[in-house]
Amino acid sequence: MSGGTEPVGGGTETVHGGTGGTEAVRGGTHDGGTHGGGTHGGGTHGGGARSVTVRVPAKVNVGLAVGAARPDGFHDLANVFLAVSLHDEVTATPAEGLTVTCEGPDVDKVPLDRTNLAARAAELLAARHGIAPDVHLHIAKDIPVAGGMAGGSADGAGALLACDALWGLNTPRAELLDICAELGSDVPFSLVGGAALGTGRGERLTELPVGGDFHWVFALADGGLSTPVVFGEFDRLTEGTDVPEPAAPPALLEALRTGDTTALAGTLANDLQAPALSLRPSLAATLSAGTDAGALAALVSGSGPTTAFLVKDAEAARTVAAALTASGTCRTARTATSPAAGATILPA
Repeated sequence: MSGGTEPVGGGTETVHGGTGGTEAVRGGTHDGGTHGGGTHGGGTHGGGARSVTVRVPAKVNVGLAVGAARPDGFHDLANVFLAVSLHDEVTATPAEGLTVTCEGPDVDKVPLDRTNLAARAAELLAARHGIAPDVHLHIAKDIPVAGGMAGGSADGAGALLACDALWGLNTPRAELLDICAELGSDVPFSLVGGAALGTGRGERLTELPVGGDFHWVFALADGGLSTPVVFGEFDRLTEGTDVPEPAAPPALLEALRTGDTTALAGTLANDLQAPALSLRPSLAATLSAGTDAGALAALVSGSGPTTAFLVKDAEAARTVAAALTASGTCRTARTATSPAAGATILPA
């Protein structure tokens, strides 16, 4: 793994608010391991019936530079993350064994077995402390599923923090971030929130200053795009070319630091946009619909298929969202602001 600095801690601001749709509820179970615990103000392992709910944000990649494939199959990245105000909530409750349920839009696409990052987070944390992962995890989804906004990663980070509090473990922040990195490249940022530069596979984070709020519209597409497939298409499209070492544009970092929306619009970049468009050409019409409606800039969010539109203010966001919805080029459009706090325990 190359590049980067030591991980940093993240936002601790408590933010209230429910999550979105409740079209369906699904549940699943699987056996836990044999693993044990400590203390943290959030209950005791195997204790009473109290639960812990963590709110965790989606992300948009305002700058995503991708290097050539490494021998291990991963790619070095310079990934500028910005957390946005679309959230999932993960609730951990004492249980016999490990179970996962989920409610919200597109829950039929959310795995409820041990491949779910929330379940894996509980297992890894329990293993670190030698306890059994006895917990019921309920995920209230509002982040698009398979939409390039790190919804699965958010659930992993949320479950990790919720279980740590529920089981009274008081795990050091640096160790939580190590577990996040083991879960996946985007998971550490879901814990941290705010804005950060991710290097290596994207999991090595350096916190970035942000000088103001940014307004966004996100157009949600039908179906998802597999991140590994998009990276594979990047490799195919760049085969035989000299792929430069990934780096974050200084002008982009300066636009974030000063809170300059116009400057940020001129520096947004995503090396995965071309492969996402190659796999899903219809996204080009969505991008055009948003810019035609007045968005300052448009790009595919991460590996897609969600598309992101940077706008001037809240009024412009409502206008662009309405135009995108009416255009027929997307399933629906959502407005959001950034930056947003990282994974946060909500008051009981």
